[in-house]
Amino acid sequence: MFKNHPKGLPVLFFTEMWERFGFYLMLGIFVLYMTDSNPAKSGLGIDEANAADIYGTYLALVYLTPFVGGLLADRVLGYRRSILIGGVLMGLGYLGLAIPIGQDGSMTPLWASLLLIIIGNGFFKPNISTLVGNLYSTEQYRAHKDAGFSIFYMGINIGAFACNFVAAYLRNTYDWGYAFAAAGIGMFIGLAWFLLGQKHTVEADVLRPAREGDVPISKILGMVFIPAAIFGALGWFLPGVFGLENFIGSKSNDAFLFACVPVTFYYISLWARAPKDEKGPIGALLSIMGVVVVFWAVFHQNGSALTIWARDYTSREIPAAVIGPARALGMVEEVDLSERPIEKRDLHGVPLLDDKGQKITSLGPDPYFANMPKEQWPTEKARPDAKAPGLNLLSTELFQSINPFCIIWATPLVVGVFGWLRRRRREPSTPGKISLGLLITGLSTLVMVGAVFAGDNGAMKISGWWLVSSYIVITVGELCLSPMGLSLVSKLSPPRITSLMMGGWFLSTSIGNKLSGLLAGLWGTYEDKSTFFLINFGACVVAAGAIFLMLPRLKAVMRQHLGEQ
Repeated sequence: MFKNHPKGLPVLFFTEMWERFGFYLMLGIFVLYMTDSNPAKSGLGIDEANAADIYGTYLALVYLTPFVGGLLADRVLGYRRSILIGGVLMGLGYLGLAIPIGQDGSMTPLWASLLLIIIGNGFFKPNISTLVGNLYSTEQYRAHKDAGFSIFYMGINIGAFACNFVAAYLRNTYDWGYAFAAAGIGMFIGLAWFLLGQKHTVEADVLRPAREGDVPISKILGMVFIPAAIFGALGWFLPGVFGLENFIGSKSNDAFLFACVPVTFYYISLWARAPKDEKGPIGALLSIMGVVVVFWAVFHQNGSALTIWARDYTSREIPAAVIGPARALGMVEEVDLSERPIEKRDLHGVPLLDDKGQKITSLGPDPYFANMPKEQWPTEKARPDAKAPGLNLLSTELFQSINPFCIIWATPLVVGVFGWLRRRRREPSTPGKISLGLLITGLSTLVMVGAVFAGDNGAMKISGWWLVSSYIVITVGELCLSPMGLSLVSKLSPPRITSLMMGGWFLSTSIGNKLSGLLAGLWGTYEDKSTFFLINFGACVVAAGAIFLMLPRLKAVMRQHLGEQ
């Protein structure tokens, strides 16, 4: 697999694999952890809308900080040192999530841990991708850059596949905290591997000093982050001044999207004052970054809306013949009909109160039974070994291993197909692959429209194959888009600001991620769930069409600066 590639690629491949093991382990169970109201576990009992808001805000911020991390790595820290700093902070953040929330409902450990992960990812994520690109700077390897990023992307998904099984075992056998601790351990294993392979990456760790006329880092931070803080504060408080509870779904949405305005303006000004020879590449990258926001808004609903679909609308009952092995592997989530008090909290961990000032609690069984006809509810005979009637279910988060599993086996196939087309001079351009990826992503949402109709709009459980099919389709779209986007940034970015432009790619990811949380938060407002997925489909089609219309200009830029046809 690593033949014809630099020796540093396997070093970065396995480093990223372990880092993504921790990242996606946490992400796969985060909404489940926040919405879990089982008193036997340490879940937070937050309602779905607020959980989706926290999820979207976290995902947005975790991909916003690469702007700073990329800038500091380019000019001050270097890429390897930034990766180490980021990895340590992320590992500590995951371990912090293992700390149980106190009986007083204080969410301080949660917020502090998320902050460490957010800052750590800012140092880690853009710079390991930049380091991969720098390995291919010589003529010997330059033609293999797209393939190298696709292989690197496969490492991401090996970690993302395995982590959900570890998470399911630990949270089912023990508690949520053990699963979060495993994420931290995985991160530190990745850092150890990275340190052992330093000699193979040192030549790619080259600082990009500012050229004459470039804005100093201190001025950039002053031009971007002080205004971002001001705009964020305006977004948080301004709607209340005009008597509005919020402007775009929630206060966090308002604050984040307002804060993105000066950051976005900075990237536009970067293009406006760039030398003539850099305007074309920077403008092409910014155009694509603006469009792929839609992809991330749809794709990262896997941890929110699609996780809720898997938990509440998908039939997850495990056949009796395989319950034993499944339980031994920690894949079984046991639910029963015992009515238990469910206390709802807001996104700050404060119990919700009714009009009389009393805590809002209810008695009820596991949410899995909500749309099951009463005659299908289990009886004592269903599980004679249990204290209460119930079911053995496949753990919800395991559905999130479908996408990375498909990427693992599909990456060599996609790389092979594009290689075959390249030898015949019929390979699509990198922007063409991105447009195709957006269109295919839209088709995955149509699969879910079919799932809604099959389940009579959520009135009954449906086969898990609907969700599997949707994940398979979106995997193909992802392979055409995400690694190609990383490769394009590496190709077209002016060398002195490569990591800064990689931060711009992750800025577009960040905005898309926040929109994914916003959309998922609206899940409960749609009586007809097919409307939710049709909106996603329409957005993907429009975005794919936009890039298709830009292809002549994008191809011209690539011909001029890279010599590609």
